[in-house]
Amino acid sequence: MSIRLAVLYGGRSSEHEVSRRSAASILAHLDREAYRVTEVLIGRDGQWQVDGEPVTLPAALAVLADQDVVFPALHGPYGEDGSVQSMLEWLGVRYVGNGVFAGAAGMDKAVTKKLLSAAGLRVAAGVTLGPGEFLSRADQRRLGLPVFVKPARAGSSIGVSRVDEWWQLPTALLLARDADPKVLVERAVPGREVDVAVLQHPDGRIEAGPPLEITVPPTSAFFDYSAKYDGGAVFQIPAELDPATTRLVQERAIRAFHALGCRGLLRVDLFLPDPGPSQGSATGGDPNGDGPHSVGPNGGGPTGHGATGDGPNGDDGGGANGDGWVGDPAEPVVNEVNTFPGFTSASQFPRIWAQAGIAFPDLLDILIAGARGTVPAS
Repeated sequence: MSIRLAVLYGGRSSEHEVSRRSAASILAHLDREAYRVTEVLIGRDGQWQVDGEPVTLPAALAVLADQDVVFPALHGPYGEDGSVQSMLEWLGVRYVGNGVFAGAAGMDKAVTKKLLSAAGLRVAAGVTLGPGEFLSRADQRRLGLPVFVKPARAGSSIGVSRVDEWWQLPTALLLARDADPKVLVERAVPGREVDVAVLQHPDGRIEAGPPLEITVPPTSAFFDYSAKYDGGAVFQIPAELDPATTRLVQERAIRAFHALGCRGLLRVDLFLPDPGPSQGSATGGDPNGDGPHSVGPNGGGPTGHGATGDGPNGDDGGGANGDGWVGDPAEPVVNEVNTFPGFTSASQFPRIWAQAGIAFPDLLDILIAGARGTVPAS
């Protein structure tokens, strides 16, 4: 007997088109003998469609409630942020991916950083600015240049810009605030950019895939929307890392999964800082290469120290490197997390698991089976 599965996509966020691309790929790779599939689209205007036909919201909710599983292929606010998950909880239907809390916390970069820091993970130095707030001279001196300006609650690098001179900051803040009035200003972290995909299997086992390294084209200042979706970025899977560093970033990604209370899946984006005069390898200099196992007694980094957390003004405190981190200076920096990463066939998450031997249809089967084995409550 086939499983009744609704793929929910679209939404009112700026990532509507990204969601449609993810859904198209999911729909193309589902086993139609195993699943009886219903397509549920939320338009940019908030109107709902079921299998291409306009319906009222009560009718759409009735369709969702009648499913065995819902697969929310939604990105950004009004979908990935826990709002739709809360609705599905209320309907009492099982769904793929993260619950209400993990979605909401993972959507807000400032909240994410606080939770990761509390779990002993390293994050970049930065300041959170509310509506109308500006970066103080003291914070400018502390952060230095360049910095990145980001909307706190948006994805796909929408509204993100790099500031190399302080006169560029007002324009960068305006761009970010077009997406969200809450903004982060973060110190740039020179180093290699590595993504790690985390997958929870139906038996509860949590696995980190082979790290992926991102190289952006010369035309892009960073891994922006164009580099992500218009081509040009190069993904190296697996990243050319020594075994100990590979295990280290995988362990840090799994720790982030637990810190946010995730289930099903997560993508963790990290930087491996360029070594300074006193820095060694990213493994923290462990002579046996046991980076993932050299966790301190309080769940901190390899030295047993975690980040100090946000300071009174919303920054990330002091520390030896000015980022609140008092552990090994070569410790990986968690840049961002994605509680529902892109799901096109060219996206990092499916490609990482393809490299690990899990084909796209099998990846979908794992996520759906995991959802069927969970209770609706977060």
